[in-house]
Amino acid sequence: MPMTLRTPAHSELLIKKSRFIGCVEPMADRALAQARVDALRAEHPGAAHVCWALLAGGQSAAVDDGEPGGTAGRPMLAVLRHQDLDGVLATVVRYFGGVKLGAGGLVRAYTDAVAQALLTAEKRPLQRMRPLACSVPFALEGLLRREIEAAGATLADVRHGSVVSLYLSLPEAEAERFVQRINDVGQGRVSWLDTTAPV
Repeated sequence: MPMTLRTPAHSELLIKKSRFIGCVEPMADRALAQARVDALRAEHPGAAHVCWALLAGGQSAAVDDGEPGGTAGRPMLAVLRHQDLDGVLATVVRYFGGVKLGAGGLVRAYTDAVAQALLTAEKRPLQRMRPLACSVPFALEGLLRREIEAAGATLADVRHGSVVSLYLSLPEAEAERFVQRINDVGQGRVSWLDTTAPV
């Protein structure tokens, strides 16, 4: 079963005067990962490289950021895959110390920075979430909100129009049971919306 991380974990290595600052953290998608990498560049303006690797539900990335091709991003991605992780971003900020490490040395440094961070990372099973959306008459809004809370689902949005539309997500394994329960308590007055259509 794929695992993800509960919270970020960090490492720091000093190799031939170069400083490698590693971080592994939960990350939902590529857009959020890019924003995190941009923030790291702003935090470390003197760094020579901010290399990163992402595994997030089919959205993978391996970025060398100016290091020789294949010496940073891909080895970092390999560490994440080897540990059967998903929904995880690995970043390594490198401050160049003036001594070149060679291709093999770079691969080891970036691999070790990620592996060291993962040693202290708290892992948890990856729980796939399923988005759901439904429309109900105003009279059923309170009942549906209570059912959503009781099921431990996350209510993302509520829109009031001629009916009330509720947008939520809950663990995939519980989705069918939840839909059946809502259909039962709603007595045919619940309309399920297509969550794949653009909003």
